[in-house]
Amino acid sequence: MNNSNLDQAQGLRKMRQANRVKVITVTGGKGGVGKSNVTLNMAVAMAAQGKRVLLLDADLGLANIDVMLGLRVQKNLSHVLSGECTLDDIIVEGPYGLMIIPATSGTQSMVELTPAQHAGLIRAFSDMKTTIDVLLVDTAAGISDMVLSFARAAQDILVVVCDEPTSITDAYALIKLLSREYGVFRFKVVANMVRSLREGQELFSKLTRVTDRFLDASLELVACIPYDNNVRQAVKKQKVIVDAFPKSPASLAFRALANKAAGWPTPHQPGGHLEFFIETLLNKPNVVQDTVSE
Repeated sequence: MNNSNLDQAQGLRKMRQANRVKVITVTGGKGGVGKSNVTLNMAVAMAAQGKRVLLLDADLGLANIDVMLGLRVQKNLSHVLSGECTLDDIIVEGPYGLMIIPATSGTQSMVELTPAQHAGLIRAFSDMKTTIDVLLVDTAAGISDMVLSFARAAQDILVVVCDEPTSITDAYALIKLLSREYGVFRFKVVANMVRSLREGQELFSKLTRVTDRFLDASLELVACIPYDNNVRQAVKKQKVIVDAFPKSPASLAFRALANKAAGWPTPHQPGGHLEFFIETLLNKPNVVQDTVSE
């Protein structure tokens, strides 16, 4: 085993000694469906419940989570990869103690990192002193290799859709790729910005009509988030709606989603799912076992 793989294996073994972590990736295929807003409100609501939540802004080209909260960021993931600091050093705090890892502002994707950078990122996660219960990953729009990598590595995948034909088409393309190329068959769907519960259910039906016909995939509708003018007002205030307008319809729906997500099963294996997430993220499916071999 070369030094790079040795570093990775040692890092993964350290991570197995840590607490079990629930990993949820939020994606959508299309931009403009409110994916980052769903991720952030869900994260804040879970943090308000007392969960130790870490939000990874995985849009490496257009980081926006820190901007949405009006946070000042000094360092980001690129400084960790360059060895200037640790992950603990770049974490910024949001509402209710929510922890955020700011994205890099470059265009290089995770799957294009060098082997040394791969090992460095695994070491960075394995050396984290911050204890977390939930890792929420906010992906970029589209179906790039980076988005697919973050999605296939997670324990739960939330696909955000809205009532636009292109949203359904792009969500279907994402699910098709993940199911046929990566063996991911279970997806949780969030119908966002819907005018009624019935509209959300109809939106879900549009998607399942094509997935049931052409794909071997199981979809579950986990939330219908109502269209709410207060969302835009909260964005202007650089706050999340669950904090700025806690009794608004969208806030109630986001909190219900957070409650539901908190009840999703946590992995049973020692060390939980975090090491699997990083391991899978950084390796092609057919070489994962080689990475952690003794």
